[in-house]
Amino acid sequence: MQLEGKVALITGAASGIGKRIAEVYAKNGAAIAIADLNLAGAQATAKEITDAGGKAIGVAMNVTDEAEVDDGVAEVIKQLGKVDILISNAGIQIVKPIEEFSLAEWKKMLAIHLDGAFLTTRACIKDMYRRGDGGAVIYMGSVHSHEASKLKAPYCAAKHGLLGLARVLAKEGGPKGVRANVICPGFVRTPLVEKQIPEQAREFGISEDEVIRTIMLKDTVDAKFTTVDDVANLALFLAAFETNALTGQSITVSHGWHMQ
Repeated sequence: MQLEGKVALITGAASGIGKRIAEVYAKNGAAIAIADLNLAGAQATAKEITDAGGKAIGVAMNVTDEAEVDDGVAEVIKQLGKVDILISNAGIQIVKPIEEFSLAEWKKMLAIHLDGAFLTTRACIKDMYRRGDGGAVIYMGSVHSHEASKLKAPYCAAKHGLLGLARVLAKEGGPKGVRANVICPGFVRTPLVEKQIPEQAREFGISEDEVIRTIMLKDTVDAKFTTVDDVANLALFLAAFETNALTGQSITVSHGWHMQ
């Protein structure tokens, strides 16, 4: 029970990577706040965790809305007492060439990935600082935090930006016991990635199988997708690591897609 007594707030946790992290954290003793734009989905995931013997609540949260983030974090603290761990995981994907992106699409991508990370961080670290017990902030980056791919200009820009935010928080939060790190997964077959396969096939004029073989898995060492368990297990390790020896880092989990 590596996280016994801890409270974790996980955004975008009604499905995919966020949901699996929530499940793994709950099995390791943490109380979980499932924060998602989809309140029904958040509540359903929370119920699955509680039915399995864990402790969880669902919270509606649009991570781009300042008031909704602040109110949501306040509700989590009211119900669960505190926030020890923030997983900033909410994200979307839009795939097209730079010249076809509208400014509205660009702003939407950066708002969800970067504004959302900033707003949730600000709200949670106030509680961490006030209590004086430290904490962990984990950002869901990507191999695209370090590498570029065609058709993903705002996504790559946003994921690169998370590295800077994490490093600043590591320096500011370090003296107060707050660690900040970035997980950088390769392609994980979540609904977000499944949606990209036909989109990229159309843009590049190739088959969906070729997208998988020649784009998504081409640079892995074993032609395998990263799994939600791969990411969740790393998230558990980072949350349970209790000293500033591991902070301000980005850790890639990608079957060798990107190597540092």
